[in-house]
Amino acid sequence: MAYEKLKEEIILYSKEIGIDKIGFASAAPFSQLKARLEEQQELGYASGFEKGTIEERTEPTRLMKGAESIIAIALAYPTRIKNGPKSVKGDRRGMFCRASWGTDYHIVLEEKLTKLADFINQKIDGFAYRSMVDTGELSDRAVAERAGIGFSGKNTLMISPELGSYIYLGEMITNIPFQPDLPLDDGCGDCTKCLDACPTGALVEPGRLNAQQCLAFLTQTKGFMPDEHRDKLGNLIYGFETCQVVCPYNKGVDLHYHKEFEPDPDLVKPRLVDLLKITNREFKEKFGKMSGSWRGKKPLQRNAILALAHYKETSALGELIRLMEEDPRPVIRGTAAWAIGKIGIEEGFEKIKEAMVKENDKEVIEEMKKGLAFQK
Repeated sequence: MAYEKLKEEIILYSKEIGIDKIGFASAAPFSQLKARLEEQQELGYASGFEKGTIEERTEPTRLMKGAESIIAIALAYPTRIKNGPKSVKGDRRGMFCRASWGTDYHIVLEEKLTKLADFINQKIDGFAYRSMVDTGELSDRAVAERAGIGFSGKNTLMISPELGSYIYLGEMITNIPFQPDLPLDDGCGDCTKCLDACPTGALVEPGRLNAQQCLAFLTQTKGFMPDEHRDKLGNLIYGFETCQVVCPYNKGVDLHYHKEFEPDPDLVKPRLVDLLKITNREFKEKFGKMSGSWRGKKPLQRNAILALAHYKETSALGELIRLMEEDPRPVIRGTAAWAIGKIGIEEGFEKIKEAMVKENDKEVIEEMKKGLAFQK
């Protein structure tokens, strides 16, 4: 094959620049995925964060003229923090999920793909490509699966037999007809640990996720958290990963291959009360390099309030009362009122009653009523 030697050179170079796994796939339409995405839309299971039309998401030639193949890459990220601060009474901390530790993975993977493209460009004339990481139209998982990076687990995540599912994915559409790699066989077998552990039933069946019920998705929304899910987050303020934690492929996996992904303990486990006081500028300076900051501070602050309610953290009462009385954002005022009620101190109930007289927003008033319903 004319491009077999180039493929081997690319694989060797990918290891030099710190790509943990690389695979090659054809740029043929993803017809099975297309049918599945149409079903997801009909059932109302899509998150709404997806980019592009279903055709663009499943037909690489619509994204790049002359597309012949796709190069898929994977980078592993760590799962444990060294010397992480403890969350204790009076000093409660939240938690960013592991996929948001370190420098935003979009930046890191895009750099790797650019290096890869530059390398290929030096080797061959007329090279054309288009790279994407997560925010592009293509399904990273579908590409990675076709390229043999791993198999799609029952939790809908890409599972590499060697690296587990704690991996970031990216891909590059190219105009070179590389010999495609073979997809892996399904490796889940009879295991249903992820489905059994999902606290909201978002994994409606093996390999199908209702994103609207997924806590990882809900932590990124900007409205009120649905009532039935408020107690399920614990202290997670961004993302949710129980379906990964329970997966047998992730048992004992903690890969510190990339310094960019090493967690800053104070950033990934921030003080909850401090997060409630942070200005937009401070937030950008402190958390701007993390992928978990992409939706801004509001969803994280709402989740921090829910975490303080989860702990029934009485030391935070003053700050929660201030938010309920003064914050211009209805979601924050209302969530704070609910949390004050959940904490369950008499002074808090009195403050809710006082604030309710002055409140004009109907949704906030409803949350205040829910907060008062905790009063015995």
